[in-house]
Amino acid sequence: MAAVRAPKPWTLGRGYLLLLPLPCCFLAVFFIWPLLRVVLRSLLEPQPGFANYDKVLFSGPYLHILLYTLEIAALVTAICLLVAYPVAALTARMRGLALRLMIGLIVASLWTSAVIRSYAWMILFQRYGIVNQALVALGLADAPVRILQTTTAVTIGMVHILLPFMLLPLITTMRRIDPTLLRAGRILGAGPVRLFLRVYLPLSLPGVNAGVALVFITSLGFFITPSLLGGGRTNMAAMIIEQEANTYLDWPLASAIATILLIFTVAIYPAYGRLARIDVTRGVR
Repeated sequence: MAAVRAPKPWTLGRGYLLLLPLPCCFLAVFFIWPLLRVVLRSLLEPQPGFANYDKVLFSGPYLHILLYTLEIAALVTAICLLVAYPVAALTARMRGLALRLMIGLIVASLWTSAVIRSYAWMILFQRYGIVNQALVALGLADAPVRILQTTTAVTIGMVHILLPFMLLPLITTMRRIDPTLLRAGRILGAGPVRLFLRVYLPLSLPGVNAGVALVFITSLGFFITPSLLGGGRTNMAAMIIEQEANTYLDWPLASAIATILLIFTVAIYPAYGRLARIDVTRGVR
């Protein structure tokens, strides 16, 4: 019986090349072309030029809303990092059932819709909700305070939804840190603070960079949570885009705001790429 010959490498390569146009065409039709239409509409309607961008940047409340969106995104990212870093460090040290349970809880939170979680915060934050009842019962407030339709409510809701996106990259990176490096640092006389700053933190920077970029970029386009918890008092860029497109039918202006957000997002990638290429081993000395 003749032996079955394995396919030659170049044959497999040509087979994969034949499949390459399929994902390229899919991305071109359903991703690149819609984005290109948005950019072209912002430049060509109602007349060619930069009138829509001039209106966004130099008149009306649009520039203030864009800056507010960047502020909220930065605040949410910072809080997620401060909360997630110690939790991820503790989780990375777990083993067996405890680790699987912790990872399961983090992943399970992603299965719950952002709409449902935002409505849950609305119930908690309403005038006679649990939070206000607790504040009055503890004597921290004489009467129910307004929490809904504030930056505080929007920030808490966004942190709750985006925290897993910071936790998962951090846990993955921290579990790859060789514990012998930490033991070596302790043997050489490094204290806990110096050991953290010179060894653990530099080695965990790839996870920090990934989590920060993921949470910040996602925060820029957040719509559901600011709409439900902030209402009309805390407008973010995505809410203004929806309002201009659906309420005022000003699609060119909405396209200009969306294009500016797209530019912000694209500009983050080179910065993230440079941070990700940091030689973290420089901190291990």
